[in-house]
Parts: sequence; C-alpha cells; structure tokens
Amino acid sequence: MTPAEQSRLAAEICGLAPVVPVLVIDDIAHARPLAQALVQGGLPALEVTLRTPCALDAIRVMAEVEGGVVGAGTLLTPADVKAAKAAGATFGVSPGATQRLLDACAEYELPLLPGAVTASEVMALLEMGYTVQKFFPAEQSGGAAFLKSLGAPIPQVSFCPTGGISLKNARDYLGLKNILCVGGSWVAPKDGMLAGDWAAIVTLAAEARALR
Repeated sequence: MTPAEQSRLAAEICGLAPVVPVLVIDDIAHARPLAQALVQGGLPALEVTLRTPCALDAIRVMAEVEGGVVGAGTLLTPADVKAAKAAGATFGVSPGATQRLLDACAEYELPLLPGAVTASEVMALLEMGYTVQKFFPAEQSGGAAFLKSLGAPIPQVSFCPTGGISLKNARDYLGLKNILCVGGSWVAPKDGMLAGDWAAIVTLAAEARALR
C-alpha cells in the first residue's frame, strides 16, 4: 500500500466525524460498551492506544462493534504494526515517523497517520506521498495558530492534531482549512469508564459530533 493510498483512506476515516477518540483502555471489560457508546454518540472512528497490556485485545473486541472503525495508536515499531493489523485494526496512528515504521505499514497494508511536528517533518512525509498527517503534541507545539501558519506554505497537507485538545479548544482547530478532524481523550474519561456510565459517554460523544 503506497503512502498516497494510505493518506486517501486516512482522509476517509478522518472525515467520518470531527473527533477521533483517543482511548487508553486498562480493563478489557470496558472495550465493547465504550465502543458502543462512542458509536452511538456519533464518533465511529476509534483510536485504541497501545499503551496498556490489554490494548490489542480491546482492538479485537471493538472491531466487532457494528458501525465502528477501529485503529491502533502509539505505533512505534514494525512489530506494533504487525500486531495491530492481526488484531483487526483498520488504520494506524504514530506520534512520529521512522522509515522502518512507514515500511511496515506499507507491507502490512495498514493506512497510517504518521506524526509530524515541524515543517521539515511535514515536508519529508509529503515528499513520500503522505498528504494526511498527525500533528502531535498539538497544544504544546504551537496549537491552532501554528497549524494555520503551516497551511499557507504547505497547503497540500491536511492534519489530525492531537494532544491537549478538548471541547473548549477543538473548534479553534476544526475551523482551519487544513484540519480534517481532531483527536481527543476527553470523550472517554477514565472515571466514566470505571463507573460504567456509558450514557454520559454517549452524551460527550454527541457533543463532540456537533462541533462541526
């Protein structure tokens, strides 16, 4: 799968909703009801970060939820890519980009949102064919103002920024021409998952869906 093909598919996924939930799942029992609540609220694209021991199992469970499009975040190595694909991930997200990681995504045909945070990194990925990229960590790296300024000289690239984004500042990003969607964890708060308050998460997802 070429970088251009990956970016085309990534753009389609980013276009499903204004927010992609960034999920850290510690308890596999939360996976199915969480996915169901987020999809019900209007957020079908789900990024499960590979930061916990049950993350791959969570991807397997969430991939079975009707209407969900499940991806794997925090991809760092080719082994991560292989495992995510085998678990049922349909897209991948990485905080940065290395050649070995990009090669693995091409080999395993996993559409990738590669991370970039400087103009040079964005240009290097664009040169390879990646026209859809992750901007991380967004707030700590200049936020919406930086992305707006980046859009003038590099209008060919569209972004999904993540990192420090919440309901309060999401519209600052979504109003920019070069932003397809944002990633955020606020729609799946840990206390809500621990309490099993899935109705509250449906409400949070619906609020996020209404941002655009």
